Amino acid sequence: MKHAKNILLVLFTVTIFISCDKPAEKKETDKVAQEDMKTEVEVIVPNQKLTKEHQIASAILAAPEETRAGAKVYGYDDEGNFITLREGTNAMICIADNPNKKGFQVVAYHKDLDPFMARGRALKAEGKKTQELRAIREQEGKDGKLELPKNPSTLHVLQGEKGGFDVESATNVNTHYRYVVYMPFATQESTGLSLKPNAPGHPWLMFPGSAGAHIMITPPTEK
Repeated sequence: MKHAKNILLVLFTVTIFISCDKPAEKKETDKVAQEDMKTEVEVIVPNQKLTKEHQIASAILAAPEETRAGAKVYGYDDEGNFITLREGTNAMICIADNPNKKGFQVVAYHKDLDPFMARGRALKAEGKKTQELRAIREQEGKDGKLELPKNPSTLHVLQGEKGGFDVESATNVNTHYRYVVYMPFATQESTGLSLKPNAPGHPWLMFPGSAGAHIMITPPTEK
């Protein structure tokens, strides 16, 4: 009887030891898995200050391929000032990413949009907020003080919250496209477009009837 009790005591002790040890092993395994997942998520190219050459290489990727070689390029100097990095020979204008802003964005647009875009930059530099900026450009456009594109003019946007320029591969990574086709004073009636996308990626008309009226096209991103 005493021998049987000793056996039961040993079994009880081993069971407690095993049951106490397993959660510790599981906890360690979960920790390793979480660290692996964290590492995978955080492996991104950060927003960075690029050389003049790399700014140009990055900015022109927003433009249609056949226009890149002759596109004019704006960018930033070491102090963050907005400057011309390269003069152009065609109708395309590109802008490099602003390293002092969160996220990553390079754009390209037709030269007919430059007065509209330049006015926006000037007003922003004066400290005007978005709504006030839009109101000023709207009135100046209606009054004929601000030159607006006479034909549909496209703005190509390549952006990503965690995007950046990979110097080794000379590509923009973690980015996706968005297109904005400016058609001043266009309406739903004049274009036949909905005022909201019918489905993901479908074109729609924003700010109808205004100087800044434009068609929005945002292709679905890969999940």
